[in-house]
Amino acid sequence: MFHDLSPHAGMLFLVMPKEPVIRLSEAEDSGKSLLGHVMIVGKMCVAHLGLTNGFRMVVDEGPEGGQSVYRIHLPVLGGHLLGWPPG
Repeated sequence: MFHDLSPHAGMLFLVMPKEPVIRLSEAEDSGKSLLGHVMIVGKMCVAHLGLTNGFRMVVDEGPEGGQSVYRIHLPVLGGHLLGWPPG
């Protein structure tokens, strides 16, 4: 886990596994535990950082989905009211 250096939200950090999976659509059944682990680590970081009023986890896929880092990572946003729909 590491913090975004220039977050657009109140707080933004990224959880990135060591295993280089490029896109969610390329993940196989064997990746279930890895992807689940990434979410659990994100949840643990949220608790540690005190985001008790809620948060959002996002996975971007491909150019139209807003993917700008071509490696699976889980952005976690929080620290203020997040609207819907996003962006």
